[in-house]
Amino acid sequence: MKEITIFVKEATSEEPIKTLETILMQTEGVERALVDIDDGEVKILYDETQVADEKIKNKIQQHGLHLLH
Repeated sequence: MKEITIFVKEATSEEPIKTLETILMQTEGVERALVDIDDGEVKILYDETQVADEKIKNKIQQHGLHLLH
C-alpha cells in the first residue's frame, strides 16, 4: 500500500467532497480517502500494483475538480 497527499481546491464544501469520494471509491486499487475540509487536503491510501497516483490525479481532474500545487 502507498499513500499520497494532494490538495483539491473544491474539497472544502459538502457537494464536491461527495463527488470526490465517489470518484475515489470507484477507482480500482483505492483503499481509503480522508478529506480535511479546512484546507482541501486529501490523503489517499491505494494499492500501487492496481493504480498509479497519476491516474488517480487525472481522474479527479476529469471530473472538474482542481488540484493545488
